Amino acid sequence: MVANLGVTLDFDDMNSGKRGGSSGKPGGAKSGEKNSSGRGERNLKVRVKTAKGRKLSSTLWLQRQLNDPYVVRAKKDGYRSRAAYKLLEIDEKHRLLKPGLRVVDLGAAPGGWCQVAVPRVNALGARADKPVGSVLGVDFQAMEPVAGATLMELDFLDDGADDKVKAALGGPADLVLSDMAAFATGHKQTDHLRIIALVEAAAQFAVEVLTPGGVFAAKVLQGGAEGELLTALKKRFTKTSHMKPPASRSDSAEMFLVATGFKGG
Repeated sequence: MVANLGVTLDFDDMNSGKRGGSSGKPGGAKSGEKNSSGRGERNLKVRVKTAKGRKLSSTLWLQRQLNDPYVVRAKKDGYRSRAAYKLLEIDEKHRLLKPGLRVVDLGAAPGGWCQVAVPRVNALGARADKPVGSVLGVDFQAMEPVAGATLMELDFLDDGADDKVKAALGGPADLVLSDMAAFATGHKQTDHLRIIALVEAAAQFAVEVLTPGGVFAAKVLQGGAEGELLTALKKRFTKTSHMKPPASRSDSAEMFLVATGFKGG
């Protein structure tokens, strides 16, 4: 599947990967949409005591979650995960989501990016003066329904999975999003190769379904092993760039690749 893009996928240890889990703005929310980051809000730090049977790493993770302003804001705004703000911030800069667009969200669970996309592409037809778009979310994990979005429980790396997504899409896409991530092994280089393999699969799918002028945006990890992918994408898209949205934790190596102006063919 990846040969047409000019990138070879030969990473065999993907069975242990997450394959599409999710991991998603401050200010400037459009009319009728939720505000985002909650910057400037004063939060008292919550300290978590180590409980019997709970590992220190779990305690530290829980403490970080409880003190994360994006986690707090997500609960307040009704988003399923803090990852929603990553897409809001990416959209604020690149203006990817517009009424009438047909969007595919790979690695959609738990559905935060779909929640962001639905109102912005007018998938529910709430804005009568704007064209109606559509949102298709795909993940191997089950998701609770998102109003205005079609959700598929599917491992995107399975044989024939891309054809099933194309059939559900029912035509060309305007925007392909990928927040897919592999389960972390703790080995930086291995984790980087795993997520690049997922990005390559998503990129190949994008060049097969995007309409001319379409956009591909995907999560990658800093690590320098994506040169081949970038070279291929630069041939297919007018512009490629990287962005680390403020909602992405500072200690995380994740970045987001945005390729705009698909040349078609």
